[in-house]
Formats: sequence, structure tokens, C-alpha cells
Amino acid sequence: MLRVLAESFVVSPPSGVTIKTRLRPTPAEEQALREVGTFLGSLYRADLVTRLSQGKLDAHGRAQSRKVRKKYLTAQSSSRWAGSITRATQDQYDLAVRALAAERAMLVAATGKLSARVAAPAGGRAGKIAGYRSQGERHGKTRRLAQLTSRLGVVDTTLASGRPSVVPGGRRLWRTRNNLAQANLSVQAWECLWAHRRMFLSADGESGKRFGNETIRVDHTGHLSVKVPGALVGKLGARLSLAVPVVFHHKQQVWADRVAANRCVTYRISFDPGRGRWYLHASWAVPKPAHIPTIVQLARSGPVLGVDLNEGHLAAWIVDPSGNPVGSPLTVPLVVAGLPGPTGDARVRDAITTLIHAAQARGCVALAIENLNFADARSTGRETMGRGRRGKKFRSTVAGLPTAQFRDRLAAMAYQAGLWVIAVDPAYTSRWGAQHWLRALQQNQQQTQQDHQASAPSVSGHHAAAVAIGRRAHTLTVRRKRNGPRHGQRTMSGQPPVSRTPNRASPRPGTRPVPPTARSRLPGPTGTTPRQPRKPFAGQTGQDSLLLSP
Repeated sequence: MLRVLAESFVVSPPSGVTIKTRLRPTPAEEQALREVGTFLGSLYRADLVTRLSQGKLDAHGRAQSRKVRKKYLTAQSSSRWAGSITRATQDQYDLAVRALAAERAMLVAATGKLSARVAAPAGGRAGKIAGYRSQGERHGKTRRLAQLTSRLGVVDTTLASGRPSVVPGGRRLWRTRNNLAQANLSVQAWECLWAHRRMFLSADGESGKRFGNETIRVDHTGHLSVKVPGALVGKLGARLSLAVPVVFHHKQQVWADRVAANRCVTYRISFDPGRGRWYLHASWAVPKPAHIPTIVQLARSGPVLGVDLNEGHLAAWIVDPSGNPVGSPLTVPLVVAGLPGPTGDARVRDAITTLIHAAQARGCVALAIENLNFADARSTGRETMGRGRRGKKFRSTVAGLPTAQFRDRLAAMAYQAGLWVIAVDPAYTSRWGAQHWLRALQQNQQQTQQDHQASAPSVSGHHAAAVAIGRRAHTLTVRRKRNGPRHGQRTMSGQPPVSRTPNRASPRPGTRPVPPTARSRLPGPTGTTPRQPRKPFAGQTGQDSLLLSP
């Protein structure tokens, strides 16, 4: 039984912008930045402990709590630093609560699936639920069920108390302290990394103030200065200034316009111990567009580029408003498995840039992607994602797909390029694409190669899935009629080809079967007329091909 497909929707544009550049402080300025960041980090951790101890609070309680904590922090730093610290503390608390809720949802799904299968007899079935193959496997699953149930009880207790566990600096890095050999870190390297992770050098902006931020200030010339906390003023002075000016290479003019207009800009200073470099991050909110087109409006306005995300590459094909694939298929390499975070992010951005350029070259109005969400599959794990080598490989593939990173990056970069992103239901796109479109697309590519005597890109099942995604973005059905149009129009030119499968009912006894030649003729004024030749599928020509290498 086929499940009900979810409605396609237009992905909302990004609500903010973040840019990053490198700082080049002198050794003395670098030491001063470390002192300020370490001191503010200690205040942040103390304030976080206080907020966590208070548990759940309503709106009035949060306001009163922040007022008291901000008054205490102002005496040690400044009013502006105290405001930034208390706001960051509340954001961290909310994030921890959401993470606990997500973990609880994962545990509920996993325990529910395990309980159902453990209740079924080994080697048998309980209704539609299949039991495990052997008693040994069933016993191992009962042990895992007990562990997950215990974790679920701890999470429920923590959520009820409203006091989640937070590790400033990162729980993963903290656990690495006991496994330095496996992490290829020395004690000194770990301590340096731990100290820099726990620094706090982030200041919220404020519109109407000079250059949009009085705490970490960057003027129109690029001069950066940091307000020194009150406890360090006697040693470092009122403000810490950097001699080398700041230069933003991305969205520099947009940032300069905001600074000149005294509009709020949030700044954050970070340090990368691996490279030994300091960075400045600037972020601000962007207004929402006045009008976001609907699916129907985008479907009628122009073609879309259907994109299928796969392990190691992206498969794409342009689909016109009538639902026909136009041009040649596009294959973009995307290998991010086992790469560091910055390298993988650069690979994703480079692949998205290739897709955007291809869409702009063909006049597309949007890019269509699958609304992939493997949260449910990851929560139940091997219970729903196969077993053995095949299941392990599939789980590894799912874990290696950068679904969230690709979706967020694509939405931001496409909006800046004047394109929209349409998310469609991923159900049956690969299956129906291979069943209804793969053979026809391969035949059309072969015909194009013969007509133009040039090599054409090969068509795979992933490209057929991209066509299915593009058709679904146009609010069209993916499956084609098996026997073509009804009402005797099977021989009209430009219609879908007739299925060659022998699925016709056998003639009744005593009747004479109709010859195939008679069925393929149309009555005309002079008796019978030969069948009209059918046009090539999708009507592609050499001018429609993308000048891009697969």
C-alpha cells in the first residue's frame, strides 16, 4: 500500500547572514585577547551554572532571573558584557532542553520498535511484526532494549526537573582527555584546545549605537577595538585596539553600509589552535522578502533543476513546466565522507555553486530537492535499515549524506542568486524514476548521440530520480500511463510510448484476434492510413544540451 505523499513547499529564505575574516594581532594583542576571553569565559560558566540550577521558568521568572544575574555580572565586567553573557546563557539553556527533547524522541522510537519485535516469537511473526531470527539475537536485543529504557528514564527525569547537563567547551573534547593517544594529542595540546574552546568573546549589536556595536566595535575603516571588562581595566586599559585593520572579503559592501548606518552587527572572536589563527565573525538579521511565491506560481513561471543527493555525487536534470527533461543530465561530484568539517563544507559549497550556475544558464526559477530527514531511520537504526553487510552499508551511506548541511547551504546560496528552493516528498522518486523514465531517457540520449555524432553523458537511475523530483516540484505525477492516452489516441504524435509488455487479455473463444498491423492503423478518407511516426521523447535537440561535463 502506497503511503500518502506530503505536499511540496518552497523553502524559506535565510533569516540572517554571517561572514568571517581573519585577524592578525601582534603577540601582545594576542595575549590581551586571551586574558579578556578567559576572564569572560569564567563569568559565562558561572552564570550558566546559576541558570541551570534554577530549572524551568516562565516568562516573568526568566526576566527576573536575568535582571538579577545581569546586575551581578555588571559589577565585574560591564553592562554590555553582562547583557551578552546572560543572553548567551539563556540561549544555551534553551538549546540543551531542545537537545534533550530530541534525544527523548529518538529513544521512544527506538524502544517502541525494539519492544514490538522482542514481543514476537523468535523465527515467527506476531501479526505484521516479524520476530528475530534466533534466540541469541533476540536475547541481545533485549539487553539493548534494557539499556535504552534506562537512558529514557534518565532523560525523562532530567526534562521534568528542567536541569539539563551542559559542558562548556564540548562534551566530546572533555571525553578525549582520557583518550589522548587515540586522538593524537598531548596533554599540553589538549589543555590549549580546552582553554580556547571555553573563552567567551561574543557581543550582541544594538541599532542606533556607533557602528552598530559598542562592545566589539569595528568602524568603517576596519579598526577593531574591544571593551575591556572592569576587572582588567587597570592592566589592559579601557579598550583593546588591534593595529592591523579588519577586511571582509565576502559581502564587504553590505557590511559597510550597515556600519555606516549604525545598524546592529553581532561580532564573535574565535581562535583556531590547529592553525594558530584568530578569526572575526560578523552576523546580522536580514528582512524577510515581501512575497514568497507558491508552488503553483513557480511551476508555471519556468523550468526547475531537479537534484538527487547521493553518496559521492549529485545527479541533476532540468525539467520544463510541462514535465519534460530538457538538455543533458548533470553529475556533480560531492565526496565529504571522512573529511574535516571546513573541507567538507567547502566541497558542499562548490557543488552547490555548480548547480546554481547550471540553473542560471538554462533560465531556471528554482531548484527542486528531496525533503530528506533520516531522524526516524537513525533512531530505530538497524531495525528498519536492514541487517548484515547490506544493512551496514546502507546505514553508512545514510550517515555519510550531508542532508541538513546541503539543504541549509543550498537555501542560502540559491536565494542570494535569485533562485528559490522547492522541497518535495522523497517517497518513490528513485523507484518510479527507474520504472517510468530511465529506459526512455537512455534511449533518447542514444538517439541524440547518433544524430549529432558526439558523445552524450550516460544516464543512470539517479538522473531518472532527478527527473521525478523535478516533475513533483511542478505538481505533476511521476508515474506515466502504461498504455498511453485513452479514447483511441494511442497513435497520436508526441504522446507517451505504448508499453510493450504482453498484458492484453486473451481473445474470447470463437473470436478472431485482430492482427497487430490492423491495430496500428487509423481510418482515413481513402481506407487505411499508415501509423504516424512518433516524435522523439521530450523533444530534445543539440541546442538544449548543457555545456557541462558530468
